[in-house]
Amino acid sequence: MKKIIRVWDLPIRLFHWLLVVCIVGSFVTINLGDEFIQWHAYFGYSILTLLIFRIGWGFVGSTHARFASFLPTKKAIFDYLSGSPPRVLGHNPIGAISVFTLIFVLCVQVLTGLFVDDEVSFQGPLAKYVSGSISSFLSEIHEGNQVVIYTLIAIHIAAIWYYKKFKGENLIKPMISGDKEIDPSEEAKYLPADLDRDSKDGVLQRGFALILLSVIAVAVGYLITK
Repeated sequence: MKKIIRVWDLPIRLFHWLLVVCIVGSFVTINLGDEFIQWHAYFGYSILTLLIFRIGWGFVGSTHARFASFLPTKKAIFDYLSGSPPRVLGHNPIGAISVFTLIFVLCVQVLTGLFVDDEVSFQGPLAKYVSGSISSFLSEIHEGNQVVIYTLIAIHIAAIWYYKKFKGENLIKPMISGDKEIDPSEEAKYLPADLDRDSKDGVLQRGFALILLSVIAVAVGYLITK
């Protein structure tokens, strides 16, 4: 009988899929013309809200959502690359680097977007606080950083395919159900302590996440409308 372990709590799963929707929406609207630029901004503000939530949840969230649980160390990275590490329930060291990198480049994208001013159809809410040259510089970063984001997303998708095809590990299913199924014959490949590290995902946990997200959303809303 397979061992069922709750790895990803509901807040993390919703964050993940809402981020996917917002990134796709942002990509689509920026390529539909100037009449959709405001929708592009709305998706950007939503991504900003989600990123602030994820960073906060990385400190106060459940076990496998916390950054401390998957912070990649030099030893963990080398052990993983050598092919001899124990399996992990959450992010492996390379996956962790991918997560931190993607969060960073997305933060760069949404923060620079706040200062964009194309002098035609859109002005970011913070553009009025900086000079035209600074706004132009940040706009260039905002535009160029798209390539980095799309590259990282392509690598992310390729990694999911690789694990499914060559390692027989479905990384998408746990991000939908929240649970990871461990076959008894595979348990020896994990650290014993890890197999008892279920993530809390009860009503209190979810309620706290909802309050945190609501506070962040209100703060972001105030930022863009003041």
